[in-house]
Amino acid sequence: MIWLSDKNATKIKALKKTYDIEGTKITFESGKLALLSSGSVTISDDSGNYLFVSCGIKEEWLNKQTDYFPLSVEYQEKYYATWKIGGNRFQKREWRPSEQAIISSRIIDRPIRPMFPKGLINDVQIIATALSSSNESDLAFHGITGASLTLLMTNASFEWPVSWVRVVLTNDDKLVFDPSFVEVGDAKLTLVVAWTVDAITMVEAQSNEVTDDEMMRSLEFAHKVIKQICEAQVDFIADYKKDFWICEVKEYYNKPDVTLYESVKEYLTEEKLNSLYETWKHEFQEVLNSFDTEVKDYLISEKLVEVKEWEDIEKVKEEMSFVWELVYKRVKEVMRKNVILKEKRLDGRKLNEVRSIIWEVGLLPRTHWSALFQRGMTQILSVTTLWGPDDIQIIDDMYEEDTKRYIHHYNFPPYAVWEVRMLRWTGRREIWHGRLAEKALEPVLPSQLDFPYMIRVVSETMTCNWSSSMASICWSTMSLMHAWVPIKSPVAWVAIGMIYDEETNKYKILSDIQAQEDFLWDMDFKVARTPKGITAMQLDVKIKWLSMQVFKEAFAQSNEAIDYILWEMKLVIADANKELSPFAPRILSIVVPVEKIREIIGKGWENIQKAEATYEVKIHIEDDWKTFITWKDAIWAEKALAWIKNLIWEPTIWEIHTWEVINIITWTGALVEFRGKTGMIHISKLAPTRIATVEEVVAVWNKVEIEVLTVDKEKGRIGLKLVKKL
Repeated sequence: MIWLSDKNATKIKALKKTYDIEGTKITFESGKLALLSSGSVTISDDSGNYLFVSCGIKEEWLNKQTDYFPLSVEYQEKYYATWKIGGNRFQKREWRPSEQAIISSRIIDRPIRPMFPKGLINDVQIIATALSSSNESDLAFHGITGASLTLLMTNASFEWPVSWVRVVLTNDDKLVFDPSFVEVGDAKLTLVVAWTVDAITMVEAQSNEVTDDEMMRSLEFAHKVIKQICEAQVDFIADYKKDFWICEVKEYYNKPDVTLYESVKEYLTEEKLNSLYETWKHEFQEVLNSFDTEVKDYLISEKLVEVKEWEDIEKVKEEMSFVWELVYKRVKEVMRKNVILKEKRLDGRKLNEVRSIIWEVGLLPRTHWSALFQRGMTQILSVTTLWGPDDIQIIDDMYEEDTKRYIHHYNFPPYAVWEVRMLRWTGRREIWHGRLAEKALEPVLPSQLDFPYMIRVVSETMTCNWSSSMASICWSTMSLMHAWVPIKSPVAWVAIGMIYDEETNKYKILSDIQAQEDFLWDMDFKVARTPKGITAMQLDVKIKWLSMQVFKEAFAQSNEAIDYILWEMKLVIADANKELSPFAPRILSIVVPVEKIREIIGKGWENIQKAEATYEVKIHIEDDWKTFITWKDAIWAEKALAWIKNLIWEPTIWEIHTWEVINIITWTGALVEFRGKTGMIHISKLAPTRIATVEEVVAVWNKVEIEVLTVDKEKGRIGLKLVKKL
């Protein structure tokens, strides 16, 4: 905010406006917080949710040689927003962002980035901070609207408003905007969409095998709501311009010098560019590099680039970095033209053709199960590990503590793409792809009641020629099935691309895009399906235009590709294995009466701890008192189960069991024990005729068969009768 000083800062009047969006009151406010930012806004509602978003645009000390748009987006969770002190005993400050915060940052980034012109090199930073939360719904998606508003406040070359919606399709087919966590958990479909007034920019979805029609209906509803939010942004910015001065942003661009482009086109003929076709990934890059060298030589030889007599030609070539951009532009132009007009792809496939697939299972003999998927050059090794309920992950973020029973970890090492670089901590991309796989597979997992195991799948990218996330989902399905996990249906995933020509409005949709086609496409559309319906979806768009018609066609083409992949999967394994890996733990379960829980746990959990140490098992008690015993050795597990059964056993009248004599009272009776319970057999119940002493019939440590005559729970007494001495 310009013209700001200590004298007038306290006199600034904030702009605050409230809009009714599908029955939800959403308020925008600016001019109150972060007065020195390029733009800032708070977005709040009547439930106490309060998200602050700011943007900063750097105008000095830029890296003018950068070849990408330096946009950074950070979503910050503040524990105080949900009246919580997080961390552990030693660390209370918010530290590393949670996985959900990382994913939220990417969700804000993806629809905002395409709205900037190509070549812009000003550093742009978006920071979204959750200041207050009702703990009932997710704030993160308001960050997209907030980022759009703050950028519109700067007069930067940001094309037009982008808004988000999160909607759910309930099990009774109702569409709900801005749902609560409870509504999301119970929904048939959860959809996050970013849209301009007339074009999709980003879609994220997770669903319980919904149909294409249900997905399209939800998208249409989402677009209707988004239009309202975009109109609200336009209205707010109009008033903002009246109250606050918007200064011009000094923008910088790194665009290639196109004055020589026609000369480059003359040299790089379509015939010469044919050498890029039918090449593998590394060879493709080598050909591109050779074109860069050849074009430099050509421009110098034709005196299109001046080289003075005293200059070193090799040094001049090194300084001709602009040539690479011209080569890239020419290659892209020809490749896209061949797809649009001739349906000619780089590897010779048809537009709707999926690369050939091979499968292999059980590679790693000591793991619970493993599987290798290879589609073309892309390889994914997926390994499934099962363990007991005690290992279920605890999620500790800004919201209430939650648990995660199924985890999918995705790894992308440098050797997968012929690179040599330092191994770092898990990156945003890896976290993102892992979460995508979780979304795709969660809807088909068995309930914890039916399958009480904690499940971890790790997808190791061994070789990548694009769509490794698609490969990880397909083969993780197979790994789960081989690991005896009774999933409801197999899940397959495919990546669909699109090339759009702005001059002719023609477009082509491509199935299973590969790495060399990455720079060609304008849309990356990924769909996960079972034979019944959609389980997950992701859409990224590089251009500012994408109609619903294209979306429908992409859906249709994805069905064809997924049917092929599912068929190939079925040839390898049609159903889940019937046997658990010999190296996987076993789980026994028993429902414990509420009044007996204290007896099992003991003071300070000492009974549980003692039993776990004695029997070498893990004992886990759920909130509903269902008790699980996780074990490796069957004998010890049975002993642990017997220990629990003894603790919770209650005698029933007329039952007959084998008891042990533990004490003798000569003229009164015998004390006996069974399953941790003790009882007295009166001397009159030891024999059918009168006896003088107990010792005439039994002695200590004798095994005797006893019938239960009476049970007095209040006094803790059990009346017994001797049936026979064993």
